[in-house]
Amino acid sequence: MYPELITLNIPFIGSLTITSFGVMMALAFLAAYQVVRHELTRVGRDPEFAGDLLLGALIGGIVGAKLYYVVLNWDLTARDPFGMLFSRAGLVWYGGLLGATALMVYQVHRRGESKRIIADTIAPGVALAYAIGRVGCFLVGDDYGRPTDSWVGIAFPNGSPPSTAGNLRQAFGVSIPESVADTTVLAVHPTQLYEVGLSLLIFVALWRLRGRGKPIGWLFSLWVALAGLERFAVEFFRAKDDRFFGVLTLAQVLSLFLVGIGFWMMRRCEAIRPDGATAA
Repeated sequence: MYPELITLNIPFIGSLTITSFGVMMALAFLAAYQVVRHELTRVGRDPEFAGDLLLGALIGGIVGAKLYYVVLNWDLTARDPFGMLFSRAGLVWYGGLLGATALMVYQVHRRGESKRIIADTIAPGVALAYAIGRVGCFLVGDDYGRPTDSWVGIAFPNGSPPSTAGNLRQAFGVSIPESVADTTVLAVHPTQLYEVGLSLLIFVALWRLRGRGKPIGWLFSLWVALAGLERFAVEFFRAKDDRFFGVLTLAQVLSLFLVGIGFWMMRRCEAIRPDGATAA
């Protein structure tokens, strides 16, 4: 894996490390910006509005992802609040989704735009950005899965944390035979790549369905449902210690909620004509 790409020595500032995760996050936002700009132009909206949406997604996403992580790991936060808040690690997708959504809705409201129209324009871009962002997780060895002997297994000796038997036992509660030493690096499911592949498929589906005469808001609603299904499926392979709901993780419970919301929104969009009136 390649967690760090290059370290720069900048006068008066000191050393600055460029991480692969940071580069992929930048590429994710840039790709989303280009897709949203293209879609705004296609539907006759100001393409420059993509910049405002990107800024809202960037700030809200990072702040929301970090706050969710801090609250979810409150025991660690209580011991080292400064370190938890300002470390590079610790960004949770669902927190980022909530934060980014809140600030983008504010931007849409401030401009007096249609929330449903703008939501449809950003849906493909969000799916593509998520896929690219997960490449960053793979490169730093984060968010990997449970041990596997299959051909898809990948070891993360320099992961965050390394995929050793000890880390899988202690950090993620994975059951591993006692005969396996804590220092043994194990091959695990590359769940980051599973998400990359599924998210790219979602992007392709959304891209092909746009402009097909579906009700306004339907495309975004479909993304919500598909994103929830994707995360729900991949979580079965993840190395997680938050299975508070039997075999289900907290993320899977939230995913099921998203799936339900997405399909409910799709039905509601189908019952509303483009002019906003309820269909008979």
